[in-house]
Amino acid sequence: MKKTPSTLSTLENAGLSAEDQLLFSNARPRPYEPYPIKAIEDFANWARANSLWILAFGTGCCSIELRPLMTARFDASRFGVAGRPTPRQSSVFIIGGYVSVKTLKRIVRSYEQMQGPKFIIALGSCPANGGMYFDSYNTINQFDLYLPVDLYVTGCMPRPEALLGAILELQDDIKAGKCDGANRYIEHFDEYKANQKKVIKDWNMPDYNW
Repeated sequence: MKKTPSTLSTLENAGLSAEDQLLFSNARPRPYEPYPIKAIEDFANWARANSLWILAFGTGCCSIELRPLMTARFDASRFGVAGRPTPRQSSVFIIGGYVSVKTLKRIVRSYEQMQGPKFIIALGSCPANGGMYFDSYNTINQFDLYLPVDLYVTGCMPRPEALLGAILELQDDIKAGKCDGANRYIEHFDEYKANQKKVIKDWNMPDYNW
């Protein structure tokens, strides 16, 4: 179908029934625009960096390393880190391990329900290259083709110290205004969606589910 000026700013949400399409917004997402005054934007980035609320998506072995992070030994809460139970309350999405084709659909939906600015940490070797499951028919080998990754923590499995170091690095990048993964996703939205739909055969969910 040829795109007209009126449809370029909306999403078709193809694959949903007419009734279901009415349940979801069809407005295309818009990128985050920094505050026009640099001092205000710097303060906002400082606040974001020091209040990282984590949505931990335990897809495999690496998710075991997330638990000690909040214990007294590592005490990530002293850096403003807190775990949250829902995507809408979270600003950091940690993918803890390998990603399967079936899991990718749930990850995409959770990410799109998060409020921006938002950030992704890929934990372990599996999201980068499939890890020990690289030759499996059901494993996603390059996660950043489907969602934008702000920081990789390599290893199999990375220890809690490595994840804590990654959180500190993420804080530095946020304060410097370098973490633009959420904007990259919006700017290359059609490309990301095309990659997702190549893998997820039973799409049956909105193209954007605010």
